[in-house]
Amino acid sequence: MATETLAPAPRRPVLDRLRRDRRAQLALPVLLLLVLAAAARPFMTDRMRATDTGALLAGPGAEHWLGTDELGRDVLARIVAGAMVTTEVATVTVGAALIAGTVLGLIAGYRGGWLDSVIMRLSDGLLAFPLLVLALTVVAALGPGLRNALIAIAVVTTPRFARVVRGEVLSLRTREWVSAARIVGVPQTAIMRRHLLPHLAGTLLVFAALQVSTAIMAEAALSFLGLSVQPPQPSWGAMVASGTDHLSASWSLSVFPGLAILLTVAAFNMLADALRDALDAHRPQLTPPR
Repeated sequence: MATETLAPAPRRPVLDRLRRDRRAQLALPVLLLLVLAAAARPFMTDRMRATDTGALLAGPGAEHWLGTDELGRDVLARIVAGAMVTTEVATVTVGAALIAGTVLGLIAGYRGGWLDSVIMRLSDGLLAFPLLVLALTVVAALGPGLRNALIAIAVVTTPRFARVVRGEVLSLRTREWVSAARIVGVPQTAIMRRHLLPHLAGTLLVFAALQVSTAIMAEAALSFLGLSVQPPQPSWGAMVASGTDHLSASWSLSVFPGLAILLTVAAFNMLADALRDALDAHRPQLTPPR
């Protein structure tokens, strides 16, 4: 009986392809700057809270590089401090959704039957609502605050991972190496963990990078509406909202936090595209035997 064999993988590894990709070259410095800014928050606490009453709504200058807000607080210091919120969104919400969605998708795709129907119908019900509308509903039920916003974003993102994982598992579970594992008596949990999950890593990595952008935008929208980070803690979305009330007096108050959101989201999207191309080129191709 004809069997499937794996063609040799490309010689250049994924990291080498990423290093040569122009999108990754542009995205990685931005993301590195985000991590450094988040790590620098403890050192920016005093400057973030300090007020300069003689420079209210001041524009960019030598003393305040990006200007000040309506209370005389340094905009640059608050943007740097707000990077911690963005980092939490990228790690906590997407990490939780990745774990929960992968488990649910593996169970639904491999086990099938009534478990598949229940998990997918629940996922379809959540996916029927726009992400921001559903997040607003969850936050409204739990109350405003960063923790509840993170929970809301994780909840509404989980079905997306579950749907992607289930689709991949439905394709993989019919492969001969999965059938062989079942025949020799390998437990189902071991098959999912050892044989299916490693083949999902590339797809999940790319999808997670894309979902980070969505999560950052969702948190920024919740902050803009006053439902995420509460004052006086800084958040990029809240800073944009605050700046809209003073656009005629200080354009920089909204523009610079908005640029921070734009650059971060664009960096994650470019990194996801670069990862996808690098992994697709590196992935072994199935070819018929000679």
